[in-house]
Amino acid sequence: MAGVRIGLDKLHFAVMTDETTETYATPKPIPGAIEATITPTTNTATLFADDQADEVATSLGGIEVSLNVKDLPKEIYAELLGATITDDGVLVETKNDVPPYVALGFRSLKSNGKYRYFWLYKGKFQLSEETYATRTDTPEFQTPTITAQFVPRAKDGKWRARVDEDDTGVDPSVIQNWFNAVYEETENGDGDE
Repeated sequence: MAGVRIGLDKLHFAVMTDETTETYATPKPIPGAIEATITPTTNTATLFADDQADEVATSLGGIEVSLNVKDLPKEIYAELLGATITDDGVLVETKNDVPPYVALGFRSLKSNGKYRYFWLYKGKFQLSEETYATRTDTPEFQTPTITAQFVPRAKDGKWRARVDEDDTGVDPSVIQNWFNAVYEETENGDGDE
């Protein structure tokens, strides 16, 4: 049975350490995943010939990612957005902060008890709207949402890797090592974790 997505957990990010070779640091977890929304933009053009639509061409534009998490620890926030934590332990943001490119990984539980795994390869997080509300008679959770813009990598055009652990032909070591390193295909097709 294929299974239908019913969950989200194991949210991770890995900072791109070299933008030329597009390589990454070891992934780090982002605790408390609530929701992830991935919205690719597809640009389409239609060629008309002989008084009718004749050809359609499409290209991938940017990919918007929105993450809602239980909380965003200041260390992760600083790393994702290029902010600084002072020696006094205070998070300080400036107009000159430059967010690094990162990869984003997570998994989604399916209704058959197996998982679908993802890595998005190259994106930058950006400042997002923050809303605060006073406490009332009924408590209301106020969880942060952060957004990012992802693009295909320059070196190979890849923007996402995705695998279901119960797919035929999937090497179990790929699944076991999924969050140890950003997934990279090896020459023989196996993941290089």
